[in-house]
Amino acid sequence: MTLAENKTLIEVKHLKEYFDISTGMFRSKPLKAVDDVSFSITKGETLGLVGESGCGKTTVGRTLLHLYKPTGGEIWYDGKQVKTKKDIKEFRKKATMVFQDPYSSLNPRMTVSDIIGEPLDVHKLTSNKKERMERILELMDYVGLNSEHAARYAHEFSGGQRQRIGIARSLAVNPDFIVCDEPVSALDVSIQAQVINMFDELQEKLGLTYLFIAHDLLVVRHISDRIAVMYLGRMVELADAEEIYNKPLHPYSQSLLSAVPVPDPKIARTNKRIVLTGDIPSPLNAPSGCPFRTRCRYACDKCAESMPEFKEVSTGHFVACHRVDEINS
Repeated sequence: MTLAENKTLIEVKHLKEYFDISTGMFRSKPLKAVDDVSFSITKGETLGLVGESGCGKTTVGRTLLHLYKPTGGEIWYDGKQVKTKKDIKEFRKKATMVFQDPYSSLNPRMTVSDIIGEPLDVHKLTSNKKERMERILELMDYVGLNSEHAARYAHEFSGGQRQRIGIARSLAVNPDFIVCDEPVSALDVSIQAQVINMFDELQEKLGLTYLFIAHDLLVVRHISDRIAVMYLGRMVELADAEEIYNKPLHPYSQSLLSAVPVPDPKIARTNKRIVLTGDIPSPLNAPSGCPFRTRCRYACDKCAESMPEFKEVSTGHFVACHRVDEINS
C-alpha cells in the first residue's frame, strides 16, 4: 500500500448516474444512484469506498469504467479525459474490474484458460497460441492456481478459487487500475483473509492502484490508504484510513464506525453504539437538502434548505455537513 509516485492516476469530477424509472403511463422519474461524486486516486494507492447497501458504491465503480454511460461529470485517467469510444477502449486496457459474485461472473461453458484468456483475445495481446497459454499460466501462478486447473470448468471450483480466477482475468491486460467490487463479501471468512492478502501482494508486485468497494469496515481498514463514505448516492466524508477510524467527523460516518466490532472485550464494553433511527429514504424520493437529515440527530432547518458542500475541513479530510464544526468542537 505504499504510494509509488505522488501522481494522480484516476480523477472523478462531479460524476452522476441517473436511471429512468417508470412511474406509470408514459411517465418516468430519475433514480439518482450517483449524484455529484468527486474524488481522485493516486498511483499505487487503495481508496476504500464504504456505505450501506444501495448507497451507490457499485454504481460508482461501474460508471467509472463506462459499464454504465455516465449521466454527467468527467472521468480522467493519467491526465487525460476518458470521453470518446476510442478513449474508453484504451482505458479498458488499463482499467479492469473484479466482480462481487464469483459464481455468476464466470461463464460456466468456458474453461479456466478460456475465461482468463478472453481479455487477451479481445485486445489482441498475444501473437500465437503458445504465447497465449504461457501468459494464462503466468496469470494463474500470480493468484495461486495450478496449471492443471486450466482445463477445468468454473463449477468445479470453490468460491475462493473462482474469485482467484476472476482476479487472474482482471490482470490479463496488465492493468494499472482495478475496481474491486466487494470481492470478498461472498466468501467464507477464512478465505477472505487469503484473498485480501493476495490483493496486497499483487499491488506490491505489479504496482496496482485499487478502488476497493466493500461494506465490511474491518476489511476496508486493512487494505485502504484512504476511505470514502457514501450515503444515498453522495459522498459524505473522505480521509486517510486511520484518521477516519480514529476521528470520523460526519454523523453518518460516526454511526457506521461505532458498529465495527472490537476484538478487545474491555474496549468493546466502553464503546458507545450510535444507532440511527428511521429507514434509508428511497433514492427516487430523496429528502431535500442533505440526504442524511431524516436520520441525523443534529439536523436543523438549514439541512433541509440546502445541500452541504463537500469541503476540506483539515488537510486531506473532506466532509459534507453544515454543522461539522459544531458537532466536533
